[in-house]
Amino acid sequence: MAKFLLKRPLGIWEILFQIIIYFMVFIFYSFERIEDQVEVDIIPAEIVFFLNYAVVALFISYWVAPRYLYTKRYLQFGLWIVGLLTLVIILEELVIEKIYYPDTRGSNFPGIFYSLAAILPTIVILSGFKFTWDALRKQQEVDQLKDLVKQSELQYLKSQINPHFLFNNLNNLYAYAIENSTRTPKIILELSNVLRYMLYDCKAHFVLLSKEIDHLADYINLNKLQLEGRALVDFEVSENIDLQQQIAPLILPVFIENAFKHSSSSLKDNIKIHVSITSQDGVLHFKCSNSYSEQTNTNSLAQGIGLENVKKRLDLIYGTDYSLTIDKQEQLFIVQLTMKLKS
Repeated sequence: MAKFLLKRPLGIWEILFQIIIYFMVFIFYSFERIEDQVEVDIIPAEIVFFLNYAVVALFISYWVAPRYLYTKRYLQFGLWIVGLLTLVIILEELVIEKIYYPDTRGSNFPGIFYSLAAILPTIVILSGFKFTWDALRKQQEVDQLKDLVKQSELQYLKSQINPHFLFNNLNNLYAYAIENSTRTPKIILELSNVLRYMLYDCKAHFVLLSKEIDHLADYINLNKLQLEGRALVDFEVSENIDLQQQIAPLILPVFIENAFKHSSSSLKDNIKIHVSITSQDGVLHFKCSNSYSEQTNTNSLAQGIGLENVKKRLDLIYGTDYSLTIDKQEQLFIVQLTMKLKS
């Protein structure tokens, strides 16, 4: 970070900001109270005094601080500050005051503490604005870095979905191919549609709700083909949904995949899967329920790479703008998700 600050050229906005700040501080520095009236009395001596402070403040801001303070070399930074303040006092007491006020201020030295009290406020104010500028710029860079890390993690989580889905369906497709099933070409076509959506339409962080619903329909059809009539599958979409709103892709299919997987692994027939999507006031309500058998191993229904993946994605994308409940009832597993849609 420090090396970056040293090498970065000054931007036009920073130059304008410093000019305005130095001008305003100089105006306030020149204030004088005369008979209960505040006047700006700009005389050559005041300009020279202020330039003495301004040059040191600039040197601290653009040379000393980046090399020592920002690199956490605090001892060297402190020594530089002490040296520079000493230099300012020497120039003021032995040069500037001798020239402009030889018979008054220049005739005696008021003491180190009085001199520090006179010069420190101006130098601290001038340097402080530069430190504030750098702090805001650094925070902006930290925020950008956090966004990059967040997007990288989202891309990684999203990339996990495709191999996971593909692995499951290629195994099923292989079994149909071995049996020379007439369903194989249709399964390949459905799988092609689903993968095309995953690979090309889901590059954006958000997609149209209409596209995601179409993908869910293809996805459900693909899984229904594999059950060969052993399941009753309902997919309901409310008519009042605004299909032009946007949603993060590849979240809802995970719950549907788990419904098919756990139902088919615990039941030979009479499988019931119900998926419904409604919307109200810009909030999507998704519900997926599936039947299962208590006599089989269902301890891992709410676990697995798919659900862990989707929970992380929901946290990263929606933060507090979603609610997920997973409930296991008697022979029924229910997932309910509400999430705020993007307009």
